[in-house]
Amino acid sequence: MNTPASFPDHSSPFNFFNLDLIAPSPHQDSDLLQQLSFVPGLHEILMLRQVHALEHATVWVLGETMSIYSSPRKSTNVQFDNESLSGLSTEQGFYLYGEVNISHLRRAVTLAQHRLTNGEWDLAVHPRCGTNLSVAMLLTAGLAVGVYVMLPFRPIEQLIGLGLAATTASELAPDLGAIAQRYLTTAIPFNLAIDNIICTRDTWGREAHFVRVKWRD
Repeated sequence: MNTPASFPDHSSPFNFFNLDLIAPSPHQDSDLLQQLSFVPGLHEILMLRQVHALEHATVWVLGETMSIYSSPRKSTNVQFDNESLSGLSTEQGFYLYGEVNISHLRRAVTLAQHRLTNGEWDLAVHPRCGTNLSVAMLLTAGLAVGVYVMLPFRPIEQLIGLGLAATTASELAPDLGAIAQRYLTTAIPFNLAIDNIICTRDTWGREAHFVRVKWRD
């Protein structure tokens, strides 16, 4: 999670995904759960995807709020990525790391879910998500293997090929990572209800706020 971003008119770098191949439906996950209730772990997977989207949207909304407070004269039609904030999703809710007022967090979570479920689906995608790193690693490994097989087994050709593979992977990874987030690792949180928000520590002992959610049909 590295790069700050600001985009006019509540846009994001992923606007070319506005023409959805599959538009989210409020009942798609609950219907899927009913039809495939026998599949072990399905409920947890569906829950985690929705929590993941809510985590991303909350970070976006908090970034917008903090940018307004720090620069009151700044236009509010800006989506700002505050690098001091990060999150970790679980099937029970998500941890939020960084200095944030708990009352601001409560409002941000509620607003994030409202905006997501009312059509601002781009908020579910975040450029600093670990999905992007995973995609970059897989892409680099795949291209490196392809280069190793296709090019002559001579050091110079192999080194040049590996350099090209790494460069290509770094160029493609952000867009492919965004696609992976949009259609695989996140889902619009139509079925989530905010349970409570507490100050706690995660598994590694790091201080965080935990936003606990529950499933609703």
